[in-house]
Amino acid sequence: MTPSKSRPLPVILVVDDDKNTREGLDRALRDKYTIRQAESAPRAMEELAHGDVDIMLTDMRMPGMDGLELLRRVKTRYPQVVCILLTAYGSVESAVDAMKHGAYDFLTKPVNLNYLEMILDRAFHSRAMESKVEELQGQLDAKYGMEQIIGQSPAMRQVFDLIRQAAPTQATVLIRGASGTGKELVAQALHRLSERSRGPFVAVHCAALSTNLLESELFGHERGAFTGAVSRRKGRFEQADGGTLFLDEISEIDASLQVKLLRVLETRTFERVGGEEQISVDIRLVAATNRNLEEWVKEGNFREDLYYRLNVVDINLPTLAERSGDIPLLCDSFIREFATRHGRNVSGITPEAAAMLAAYHWPGNVRELRNTIERMVVLAGSERLGTRDIPPQIRNTSATPLPSDEGSLADAERENILATLRQHNQNRTQAAAELGISRRTLIRKLNTYREQGLLNDE
Repeated sequence: MTPSKSRPLPVILVVDDDKNTREGLDRALRDKYTIRQAESAPRAMEELAHGDVDIMLTDMRMPGMDGLELLRRVKTRYPQVVCILLTAYGSVESAVDAMKHGAYDFLTKPVNLNYLEMILDRAFHSRAMESKVEELQGQLDAKYGMEQIIGQSPAMRQVFDLIRQAAPTQATVLIRGASGTGKELVAQALHRLSERSRGPFVAVHCAALSTNLLESELFGHERGAFTGAVSRRKGRFEQADGGTLFLDEISEIDASLQVKLLRVLETRTFERVGGEEQISVDIRLVAATNRNLEEWVKEGNFREDLYYRLNVVDINLPTLAERSGDIPLLCDSFIREFATRHGRNVSGITPEAAAMLAAYHWPGNVRELRNTIERMVVLAGSERLGTRDIPPQIRNTSATPLPSDEGSLADAERENILATLRQHNQNRTQAAAELGISRRTLIRKLNTYREQGLLNDE
């Protein structure tokens, strides 16, 4: 592969305790690549920390940390780096071991330069293809997926599973959750992942309208149906024909409207206000409520038959307090969003501020956190959000012990992981489940902390 002259040359890190080998590979490859050199594995780790290395060529036999151990560490900490091992002691066993730990290829010394260049071309092509696949997957997720719903906690993974199962069907879905938990985002995901995704998504917030206005909003009206009705108007049911109708806070609709809504769900027909024409629609209904509908039914405020008609698939959204492990992810996403939207040079948050936000009870849930981060980003006095940027009502109610050092959001994540492990007596399976990550991811993070000297083996 010959890189374009308009782009920087790919970076290859050559790791070998033999200076002649390093210099020889430098001379052979410098026309096509930027070559970095390291005489040992620790020096290689320092070079890799710059974050721009594409391929690492490392000797297998080196004093101290050998090439195989270096390979393990690199694949744990920098999985995007392509690793090729070189050795004068080639054997099938060594090659198999290297491949098991993520080596792209295995070459014996003295190196055949023509063969090496072929391997490098192939490696860069493979890496480019992987990047393209990731890019396309991201585009698909952005168009059809649930990219706006952020979370890795067990409760949110269950929500994602229900969305994927329910979306392709025509079943009516009832979304339950406190205000600010993201009910409309779930409704939009159900629509985008369904066969109706090319049709309209129409949302109605039932609690915001009086009974008369809501009836006209839902079903439309004929000219002269009431004072001010100067022309015929289509309602939201007609507007959503061929798509999805989302009725938010459906528990707040009047008893008379409940009867009419039940009939529409049973027959998919209705009349406009003031009209007699039977109108048929093809819609999928998704409803949401922040009330306990069972109790609402018992108290006589909601029809039982309508409740059962709505509650075909039931999706319950957790409060933010019930998924506090997702707060770092949400903070990171909102910081990026609002820094871009408002043109602010804000790229992160201090561990003190992250811990304080994680300790707050968030009565307004994700919506409150989102609004808080936007305010903090807009008013931020530095590149990283700190405790001084947190609104007083949150800062004054947080009793969390705060980290003493200035670090990154990753520091707060590490402390959360280690605290969760202690809580579960170092049981990695249980800790991973509570953290909302896989056991493999947890082990990888612990290995990284150990390599950074931030974790002592007990």
